[in-house]
Amino acid sequence: MAGLSGKRVLLVIGGGIAAYKTLDLIRRLRERGAGVRAVLTRAAEQLVTPLSVASLTGAKVHQDLFSLTDEAEMGHIELSRAADLVVIAPATADLLAKVAHGLANDLASTILLATDKKALAAPAMNLRMWLHPATQRNIARLREDGMLFVGPDEGEMACGEFGPGRMSEPLAIVAAIETALANETALPLPAGIGARSTGILAGKTVVVTSGPTHEPIDPVRYIANRSSGKQGHAIARAAAEAGARVTLVSGPVSVPDPAGVSVVRVETARDMQRAVEAALPADIFVAAAAVADWRVEAEARGKIKKGADRPPTLPLVENPDILAAVSKMRAGRPRLVVGFAAETEQVVDHAKAKLARKGCDLIVANDVSPASGVMGGARNTVHLVGASGVESWPELDKDEVARRLVARMAGLLQGHVRS
Repeated sequence: MAGLSGKRVLLVIGGGIAAYKTLDLIRRLRERGAGVRAVLTRAAEQLVTPLSVASLTGAKVHQDLFSLTDEAEMGHIELSRAADLVVIAPATADLLAKVAHGLANDLASTILLATDKKALAAPAMNLRMWLHPATQRNIARLREDGMLFVGPDEGEMACGEFGPGRMSEPLAIVAAIETALANETALPLPAGIGARSTGILAGKTVVVTSGPTHEPIDPVRYIANRSSGKQGHAIARAAAEAGARVTLVSGPVSVPDPAGVSVVRVETARDMQRAVEAALPADIFVAAAAVADWRVEAEARGKIKKGADRPPTLPLVENPDILAAVSKMRAGRPRLVVGFAAETEQVVDHAKAKLARKGCDLIVANDVSPASGVMGGARNTVHLVGASGVESWPELDKDEVARRLVARMAGLLQGHVRS
């Protein structure tokens, strides 16, 4: 179940009789911890109701490309980018043909053309439609384009015929989704395409970590912290707006992905370390994530049960120190390495010690004691600690902290200011 916890699935429901199975599919995904948003085609509305789908997803069902409310915020773009994976079930012959030929005349086909994530299709149609050379040509083209498939199965059709064309059962689709999400699902643009040519960080690459990490104790429990990811995500967004090519390595958060940023989602500190290593080299590395310092020495295979004896002992081991590892790289070290120090007392003194200990160029220190409201809040008060001293900023919203920090980092790269 951990494979789908926190994952986001965009489910495009096509107009096949098998659409009724998607209600069970949604339930199976939700019980495994996945978030599901759904898009209904006009034909699908004749088979399952928007109300039933919304009740199971717990979210608004999207149907109309030209909804004024959604499109005021470019809804089809946001929908296509916010998910970890797009799933088409049932994937009808018509819908697959539209995608194969790049047509976009309704919400579903527009989303499938605009998405920056892989799509997994669960075909469902009459066996002759499935076997028709036109459909097979479309399937071959879609596979070449990177679309993933599950099924179809053989069996009796609603029309009474028997053969290939039945949509796979919900649990088989869930298994295919888990397999797909175990691998990279982002579809990056070709090098140099989509990058801003202006801005104070134009042409620079930036890697930012954000959010908490979750360190499993057993299949249902984990060690974590209260980080919301708001500050790290704001920094990634501000760097992208300043023209940088940004990779955001994010722990489990509920804040939306920043626009124009490549996002890699991770769970544990070791996952985050591997993702950071894969994202380097870069000009700037910003370690804004609140990485758990420890993890249990051995994760329990089954749920630890409460018994009559005293609570179990959980030996802890240290997690990798990502900031120190990047700061002390012998080759390929980013030109600028920025760390964060979240403290509850002696904020500046602890930050100075951390700067020396980690070997980074700048520490952004803040008070995260409960009274500060910083953890999960919208505002922050930070102190920039560098080789040249300490600079304290007034209380600002986290977006403004991010913009100011990006301006400072750009100045440091250009040699206009000292750390």
